[in-house]
Amino acid sequence: MTTPTGHNRLGDEQSPYLRQHADNPVNWQPWDDDALAEARERDVPIFLSIGYSACHWCHVMADESFEDEAVADVLNDEFVPIKVDREERPDLDRVYQTICQLVSGRGGWPLSVWLTPEGKPFYVGTYFPPQARQGAPGFLDLLRNISNSWDSEEDRAEMENRADQWTTALDDQLADTPDPADETPDVDVLGTAAQAALRGADREHGGFGSGEGPKFPHPGRIDLLLRTYDRSGRGEALNVATETLDAMANGGLYDQVGGGFHRYTVDRSWTVPHFEKMLYDNAELPKSYLAGYQVTGEPRYARIAQETFAFVERELTHPDGGFFSTLDAQSEGFDDENDESAESADGDDSEGGEAEREEGAFYVWTPEQVRAVLDEEDAELFCDRYGITKRGNFEHGTSVLNISTPVEELAEEYDIDRADVSERLTNARVALFEAREERPRPPRDEKVLAGWNGLMISSFAMGARVLDPALAGAAERALSFVREHLWDDDAKRLSRRFKDQDVKGDGYLEDYAFLARGAFDLYQATGDVDHLAFALDLARVIEAEFWDDEKGTLYFTPASGEQLVTRPQELTDSSTPSSLGVATDLLVDLDHFDSDADFGDIAERVLKTHADRIRGSPLEHVSLALAAEKFARGGLELTLAVDELPDDWWEVLAGRYLPGAVVSQRPHSDDELDEWLDVLGLDEVPPIWAGRDGKNGKATVYACESFACSPPQTDIRQALDWATKN
Repeated sequence: MTTPTGHNRLGDEQSPYLRQHADNPVNWQPWDDDALAEARERDVPIFLSIGYSACHWCHVMADESFEDEAVADVLNDEFVPIKVDREERPDLDRVYQTICQLVSGRGGWPLSVWLTPEGKPFYVGTYFPPQARQGAPGFLDLLRNISNSWDSEEDRAEMENRADQWTTALDDQLADTPDPADETPDVDVLGTAAQAALRGADREHGGFGSGEGPKFPHPGRIDLLLRTYDRSGRGEALNVATETLDAMANGGLYDQVGGGFHRYTVDRSWTVPHFEKMLYDNAELPKSYLAGYQVTGEPRYARIAQETFAFVERELTHPDGGFFSTLDAQSEGFDDENDESAESADGDDSEGGEAEREEGAFYVWTPEQVRAVLDEEDAELFCDRYGITKRGNFEHGTSVLNISTPVEELAEEYDIDRADVSERLTNARVALFEAREERPRPPRDEKVLAGWNGLMISSFAMGARVLDPALAGAAERALSFVREHLWDDDAKRLSRRFKDQDVKGDGYLEDYAFLARGAFDLYQATGDVDHLAFALDLARVIEAEFWDDEKGTLYFTPASGEQLVTRPQELTDSSTPSSLGVATDLLVDLDHFDSDADFGDIAERVLKTHADRIRGSPLEHVSLALAAEKFARGGLELTLAVDELPDDWWEVLAGRYLPGAVVSQRPHSDDELDEWLDVLGLDEVPPIWAGRDGKNGKATVYACESFACSPPQTDIRQALDWATKN
């Protein structure tokens, strides 16, 4: 048996989460060949800990256990301790999170898994306290018990047998596919999913689920309900969607001062958030608000989207254009609860207490802190508007800002004109924002992840189509950044992560699918054929690396990548959309542009393979259900033969809710198509452009819906009216 490594190797890693543990007395190893080889050579179990930098309970377990010398001694002597950033290795997280949910009925982070040297799980959980409490074993006792059992021949045989059984269960859950159905799900699947969403709606507080908490945003369900309303005109679907949009925007989930969304709220009423801000939430939620704006015309929804974009550009954007991953929930605060001065809010650690990291410290306020920034009348008005009280709704008498009093009531109560109330509140928000900028900031995880950047690029592209074409600039800079740093144009392969000039990891299906969707959406917003070409390049790799023709599915990991104990698929939507669903929907769209590729056939086979799952639980498979409905119905296609999009056309398209539509710009004349075909690497004009040139020297639109096409139109309103009535 070899001796333990003898040192912690995380100091060589770029992940902020891994580096947070580089000074632990635990001899943490990254997941790599050396660590796995050590486990096999020493014949000891692997203790795998998976988390991420903004994870609150990851910090707690680190402070309680991983800083403890006694715990470290056992981990170092009896195990190979491996630490994984789930944002860098979503494949490992997917596999071992699945077994945690299968065994315990729950999951989350930190994820704690004990593995055989071959990587097969035999014990799993999430957070473990240092001493036993509330039915959970103490972490140190658990380590000793597992070590003793491993050294017992009889107990070890039982553990290895369990590991084999669990690995078989993982194969059944993640890797295997059922026999394909004869048909893909029909258009009714959207209505079935919407009915399930309506049944689970919280009509009192908005959102979904009626338990006491926590309450998570579900942008996919909002999209589903808005599309159902658009198709059927059912008011209940619109009511639930707008109730949810309003509740999230008015509550503590939304940062009322600086814009942007926190991860979730700990309560049913959206009052107190878990304060980390994730790039993916701030990518997906603006799209829901933009859709709500198009459907209802309510300007407040456009404002929420615009403020979120501003937050991302200000706080989550690399100087060269890529988007960072997260802001931590914690920042420096004060020990002294009684010090409610503006200085203590700013984190001055002179007199009054020693600065330490506290959850939410950057975002919460007391009435005294507001009065330190505003005059008495405006402070009172602001506190009434946002529910800031002496007692508070959070820890130590602080308040998370929630909109608690409508402007109309404030105008009546203070005998002020409504417009004046709005102006004073706006000025107060600006003043408090500037004061808050002086506080110690939450740490930022500056990983640039290909897939998450794709989600954000797509969101900015939608913002450019609906609000302001200038928003495309942020998307284009981010796409350029990812292409420069993470895309190998010679090998046609994508890497997962960039940080401080360090590139790491093969791209997963979510990286290719989300980034390709972002590039394609940016093409739709700008008409730049180079973005379309990149989307096609990524889609071709999806076919080459992730498509399994025998199984009829797209796997999450590339065929040429590391082989884990099982090869996972990602069918269900969670905090991010299903990568399988996004990829399938994308392939349906891109099938219009490359008739020599098998994009449409792959999408059809995926939908047949998983048809029973989609039909049986469409709400768990929203992205796949949306792709199935588009495939069955035949989505809206708009071909715009224009050299430059007319301003009035942009205004019409911005105001129309066209969910899932393909908006394809091409040159006005066929004479200019050859250059575009060279960029795309195509020998023939794609079907969506063939024979669809501009007429009589005017911008021309061709509209197709449900497999039927209109004659060429020079009035885009008429074309859209035809398509929506067809």
